[in-house]
Amino acid sequence: MKKYFNNIGIVGIPRFKSSFVTHELLYFWLHKKGYNVFIENNLVKKLFLINPMVLSLSDIGKYCDLAIVIGGDGNILRAGRVLSSYKTFIIGINRGNFGFLTDLNYNNIFKTILKILSGKFKIEKRFLLEVKVYRKNIILNKDIAINEIVIHPEKVTNMFEFDIFINGKFAFSQRSDGLIISTPTGSTGYALSAGGPIVETSLDVIILLPMFAHTLSVRPLVINNNNIIYIKFKDVKGKLKISLDGNVVIPIKKNDIIFISKSKLKLSLVHPLCYNYYDVLNVKLNWSKKFF
Repeated sequence: MKKYFNNIGIVGIPRFKSSFVTHELLYFWLHKKGYNVFIENNLVKKLFLINPMVLSLSDIGKYCDLAIVIGGDGNILRAGRVLSSYKTFIIGINRGNFGFLTDLNYNNIFKTILKILSGKFKIEKRFLLEVKVYRKNIILNKDIAINEIVIHPEKVTNMFEFDIFINGKFAFSQRSDGLIISTPTGSTGYALSAGGPIVETSLDVIILLPMFAHTLSVRPLVINNNNIIYIKFKDVKGKLKISLDGNVVIPIKKNDIIFISKSKLKLSLVHPLCYNYYDVLNVKLNWSKKFF
């Protein structure tokens, strides 16, 4: 069988201890197939393996052409933020709850992985968002997000007011509990919980969604992802923060200026040929459930 991948990394720390058996079975199965298998260093102490080859997540990005992430979507977000800087393809095996990103079912995983390793797969590239925080015309922080960038007060009871500019032109002012700037990937995450639209992942758009706005007329705004979003704060009480994919938090001040744009990086997801995004939505959101 022709090898489409040679060096394979196993990453991801699931929430449930029982899920680690998937890592071990996959490790031995891949070894038996003749692949070089590397275990993420944060993971190795939780597994019963003898002298495995161990790498950091960034080194897996450098040396592996495929990373298999086991767990929930949070594991994909954590790994993808690092691996998107490299040319590493990612497969997600769902051992979490929803599994919008970790879409492979572990019950028949070896049959599915075998098809992928034999070349029966397709690659889906998803864009990321980049945020830059300027303070006195100096870049204070710069980071990326796969799902969403959320600007919110440190205390949940504090509303704040901000102006949004798109490509240098004023778009709107808003007073709300926060602002979600989401990719199509993130449209089924936090943005969905806040009342945002579900956006097909192939679309090159960005979703802007004020959270609990102080007006009844507010609606989600969908713009082209080539636009540059500029956010300036007006009436702010207390401290503000930027959350990236719910993991990375950047503290900001009311006089800081925020620029958000499409990142040059891409998340490269590997799917079996039968993958259909609408099948995922049907299963995860119970769209196929009959009401009679």
